Amino acid sequence: MYKTVTAEEALKVVKSNDKIYVQAAAAAPTLLVKALADRHEELRNVEICQLHTEGEAPYANPEYSESFHVNSFFIGKNVRHTLHAGNGSYTPVFLSEVPLLFKRNIVDLQVALIHVSVPDKHGYCSLGVSVEATLAAIDNADYVIAQVNKQMPRTHGAGIIHHTEIDAFVECDIPLPTHDMAEPSAVENKIGDYIAELIEDKSTLQMGIGNIPNAVLTRLHNHKDLGLHTEMFSDGVIDLILEDVINGNYKGINRGRALATFLVGSQRLYDYVDDNPFIEMRASNYTNDVSVIKQNPRMVAINSAIEVDLTGQVCADSIGGHMYSGVGGQMDFIRGASLSEGGKAIIALPSVTKKGVSRIVPTLKPGAGVVTTRAHIHYVVTEYGVANLYGKTIQERVKALVNIAHPDHREAIDKAYYEMI
Repeated sequence: MYKTVTAEEALKVVKSNDKIYVQAAAAAPTLLVKALADRHEELRNVEICQLHTEGEAPYANPEYSESFHVNSFFIGKNVRHTLHAGNGSYTPVFLSEVPLLFKRNIVDLQVALIHVSVPDKHGYCSLGVSVEATLAAIDNADYVIAQVNKQMPRTHGAGIIHHTEIDAFVECDIPLPTHDMAEPSAVENKIGDYIAELIEDKSTLQMGIGNIPNAVLTRLHNHKDLGLHTEMFSDGVIDLILEDVINGNYKGINRGRALATFLVGSQRLYDYVDDNPFIEMRASNYTNDVSVIKQNPRMVAINSAIEVDLTGQVCADSIGGHMYSGVGGQMDFIRGASLSEGGKAIIALPSVTKKGVSRIVPTLKPGAGVVTTRAHIHYVVTEYGVANLYGKTIQERVKALVNIAHPDHREAIDKAYYEMI
């Protein structure tokens, strides 16, 4: 059906000054990126375009700065150092709009490195656990190289491509990167309690990976008829689906299906989604499209933040002027949930950092980015309660946010704010 080559042979097509897209998250094609990095001595000025990827990113080695430059649309831990070392950049963009960068030729791709399941008897491969902008990359790149993995789950939805869309095949049989769930702390569990109280039966959920989403999910076992429409999910939803708590029966769109654009979790998650028609993988310009999201009544979006100021501005992508992550899909879902009938847009964060610094602040740090504006914000939740800021004056917001700040900081941040204005 198709001819396979080694990773080294496949990557020979890459030339200096090319732009390359690497499939995201747990579907990052590790064999291909290693073979690409191995060519560092002969390549110059190759731009690696990517969202967050799991596993190693050897091309991000600062010693290879003349060979590769990392262009992150969302900054992952494995490439964060490139922004300071000078061999990386960050492009602010909503996750819903990353595919448009390729479709409109704003980012002119020469090569797409993807990771797929073994073709079925009809010649179709699955993009498995990550679709995001990969379909747009495949459609617009000059050359597509696939890591074909016997252990890549075959997921349902839009991420199905025929083998004729692929120019080179590199076979492997290796496990995907896993991300095991940690036990939430007492603070995270308290936040989970407050959020669970906000979630009504027949709601549709968006939440990511992490201890706060996990804490919320463990508190939903007595809920009924929930839906799932999210950019990503992890293991925490599996038991709720098996218990028929999450069934999608009352979603406004894609009823009876759980939607995501990428997945990261344990081997149990990857086994669960394999050939499971309840799980539907779609491109990020669909899952994160505000006009699609808002069609789900009682849409609940749960997102995190680095800090929130007393007027309701949310910084979620930087620590001061130092870029940390990215815009991602926060605004896509904040807006989609806000426009949903009965929807709730929630920002959840512990009241203080691990060092005891307040995350409810009089004003954002100099250089900090505003991901969610004060006009978009609805609910803010810490372990000290829930502040509903929608339709509230600045003075009312200040009072509400001071009340959910850590008691040790309430007086100081209140005083600092009023001294500033």
